Amino acid sequence: MTAVARQRLLLQGQLSTALARLVGPCAERWGDREALEQRLAVALGALPSCKYLYVLDPRAHQVTANVSPEGPLPDQAGRDRSTRPYMADALAGAEFSMSSAYISRNRRRPTLTAVQRLTESDGTLLGFLGADFDLRELPLTRDLYQQPDQWMQLKGDPAIRGGLFNQHRVDSPLDTRIDEVLDLLTELVAAHGVFHGKLHFSSSRATLWLRDDPFRYRLLDYEDLTDPGICLAYPQRTYPEEAVLSTEQVAAVFRTFRELRFMDDTIYLRSGSLNIFNGMVGLNFSCDGSHYMSGQEFLAKRLDFWLGSGEEHERP
Repeated sequence: MTAVARQRLLLQGQLSTALARLVGPCAERWGDREALEQRLAVALGALPSCKYLYVLDPRAHQVTANVSPEGPLPDQAGRDRSTRPYMADALAGAEFSMSSAYISRNRRRPTLTAVQRLTESDGTLLGFLGADFDLRELPLTRDLYQQPDQWMQLKGDPAIRGGLFNQHRVDSPLDTRIDEVLDLLTELVAAHGVFHGKLHFSSSRATLWLRDDPFRYRLLDYEDLTDPGICLAYPQRTYPEEAVLSTEQVAAVFRTFRELRFMDDTIYLRSGSLNIFNGMVGLNFSCDGSHYMSGQEFLAKRLDFWLGSGEEHERP
């Protein structure tokens, strides 16, 4: 994932520089646990996001307490960290290494560990300096992750796929009035502030997210979806200029949902979603396979693609 890789590079540059500054001071105090812990406590001031600092011997056995902003944790002295995954690169000779994120044993939160090799001036290995960081406290740029819009296919429960040809579609109440329902959803998106909606055909319900209240979704049942008066419950809103899809494309996406619902008695659409701001369409089929793609790509595909008779990909 590009966004994660970029954050790791930025973080690695910051941490490697900060920990490298401690090599000399730790070497000067080597063999004196109290002096090492005092120096680590001072170093925490320059690492405000650090959860624990500690020193290990060449075998990766801990020779100091875990020094934390709240004080030392002496029970960690003597701990063998040699088998921990974050020590592998350091024990193999890396000057500085940084682990992948993992769930910590104590706090059960996403954490990463940086390890700096400690040497004397002539290069003789003394041990290692370890630093644990809680991901929620790290000084990252925190650029919002952008979801790529290329087509993604995710296969679902193998048990459902295995029994696919022993089942067939049964009309739901929504199916009997599907044209009215899709017209209503189009209206809610075009003129009443709905920016993300998911239609569950088999259970005759929909979940909607509104621009006026994006942190809460609304659940509409069959009675709601077949009552045009439901529009009175939502404020009128001008269709947003930031939307990736036009209102015409929104209507076309919903019409295509209808085609996929009735395209076959065995392979058919169970649920479909649409988000006008990222332009993504989500699909879940009777085989429990899921697809995510841009609305433009979705509208460009013919029905035979989904039935598996096209040449691009296998069926859903």
